[in-house]
Amino acid sequence: MSDVFVSYKAEDRRRVQPLVAALEAHGLSVWWDAQIGGGDEWRRSIEQQLDSAKCVLVVWSKRSTAPEGRFVRDEASRAMDRGVYLPVRIDNVRLPLGFGETQAISLSGWKSRADDERFLSVLAAVKAIVAGKPHEVRRQHLDSGVSRRGALAGGAAVAVAATGAVGWFLLKPGSARASTTIAVLPFENLSGDPSQTYFSDGLTEELRSALARAGLQVVGRTSSEAMKSEDAKTAAAKLGVGDILTGSVRRSPATIRVNAQLVKGSDGLERWSQEYDRKTGDELTIQSDIAENVAHALSIAMGAAKAAIEVGGTSNPAAQDLYLKARDILRGADNEAAYRQAIGLTDSAIALDPKFASAYAWKALALNYMTGSTVTGQSFETGYAQAVDSAKQAVALAPNLPGGHVALAITYQFQLNLPGALAQFRKAQSLPGLDVADQLQCVIFLTRMGAANAALDLVKQAQERDPLNPVAFSRQGYVLISSRRYAEAIAPLKKSMALAPNVSRTHSLTALALMQLGRLDEAEAEYRKAPPDDVYRLTGEAIYFDRKGNRAASDETIAHIERVFGDTASFQYAEINAQRGDKERALAALDRAWAVRDPGLTNVRIDAFLDPLRSEPRFAALQKRLNFPNL
Repeated sequence: MSDVFVSYKAEDRRRVQPLVAALEAHGLSVWWDAQIGGGDEWRRSIEQQLDSAKCVLVVWSKRSTAPEGRFVRDEASRAMDRGVYLPVRIDNVRLPLGFGETQAISLSGWKSRADDERFLSVLAAVKAIVAGKPHEVRRQHLDSGVSRRGALAGGAAVAVAATGAVGWFLLKPGSARASTTIAVLPFENLSGDPSQTYFSDGLTEELRSALARAGLQVVGRTSSEAMKSEDAKTAAAKLGVGDILTGSVRRSPATIRVNAQLVKGSDGLERWSQEYDRKTGDELTIQSDIAENVAHALSIAMGAAKAAIEVGGTSNPAAQDLYLKARDILRGADNEAAYRQAIGLTDSAIALDPKFASAYAWKALALNYMTGSTVTGQSFETGYAQAVDSAKQAVALAPNLPGGHVALAITYQFQLNLPGALAQFRKAQSLPGLDVADQLQCVIFLTRMGAANAALDLVKQAQERDPLNPVAFSRQGYVLISSRRYAEAIAPLKKSMALAPNVSRTHSLTALALMQLGRLDEAEAEYRKAPPDDVYRLTGEAIYFDRKGNRAASDETIAHIERVFGDTASFQYAEINAQRGDKERALAALDRAWAVRDPGLTNVRIDAFLDPLRSEPRFAALQKRLNFPNL
């Protein structure tokens, strides 16, 4: 039995946590639903705790007094029946009918200080109820007195206002000018089971994609996730958006509860909110309903928006769950086993729904990355051929899904089909809903095709959409390096490292720029921050050692690359030997790279390490074979 049960709206969790901590600091045992363990049946657990607690502290806020706060009202009603009800107000709100007879203590504006008289009033009231004694609350900390007649009139006005707002949003889209910029903050996993985080994260990402396809300007994933601890108004200000969508997910084998709120960024007021309490298996209906209601609320024309929201998806919840697991694994994959696990999950999703275009697209990406990072001593062709088949299936099933075209473009690029890649990137760029990660893939392609200015324009757009995304700044450094603007590249690369210190590619790019500037000792230090078997580090070190006059160390580094990567590092051997002055070996390595279809060959137009070869006829012939498109 706990001393205190805290009843509150899940979306107020971050605001309630300091109150819980302060009560616990005074020796009270406090139960709130953040303590529900993985696998618990939360309804039964909540009911048991609610009925046994000595005091039920009900937190009234804008959210808990709204129509969607019915669970808080139910818990408050049970507490009143037991005579253990203690209301606390954290917003300047009128309590729902029937709950204002007991005066509520105001904590509106409380800064979490334990010596604040308002908190001391709460503490005294809690201790009195826990001890079974009558309690008094200092008058200055109460809600202003409201007669029952006034409460009835006020409640009716609130009800009319709420109905009017819902009618305005749902029945008259387009009748008011609405914001077109939005950030979807991570939906909080309240399941008590960390293994369910993939689902809450996946739901969040699916909502971002759906809203982007519906025509909204959606802040990218990285920047949105960085705001997860901020309130909606602060997050909107920091991200420069008009609206914030946030919420929470609680999922058990039998039930799913999703809370969603659309909050106006300028004043923190809700435009729309909804609580979904459904049986497991209704996730897709909930997801679609949230996206449609947000589009309604922001006056997006729903005829086109509804169709766009559903592009590439599935109606099979089990397939969707497998797909979300695959995406979660793929984002952190760095070895063949992880890639194969992701591929297996997408295959299982496709088996349940053979028309699931997004699953085909992500399978293609997994095949691409696995082939590029794990194939050694053999041709890349088999893996990339499989990726092309999967990406083509995605495009055939959902021609308006940007991710399918990007997956096919990446595969064509890796297959050295550069005109084909260009056509697919262009198609993806023409469709609504292209996310920041896919946009940054376009940046790589444009850079390698020699269109540095266009790539810089695109990367700056990505930075505006996702200002805390380290990859966006790393890509900027990459484009500048390709343009031989080494000194300018250092600043965005350092910003990328500040945002994500452990990304090895950023360190190797920074080292390359420093080495080209003649700052060899600094370059060596940066290379050593990458993993020992990182191919970019090893390539740079082989060149670095040669420039320092240590040919033996350079030779040993080449031998290391050969042991780890075999012929699949042929392009890197060409770079090293060109820099060491051995043009014949460098050209022979490029011939071998062509034979195994090494995707590194897409860099030949821009790679500074290959500059010593540019006057060679064999090099010119290779460029012609690669058939670079004119942009």
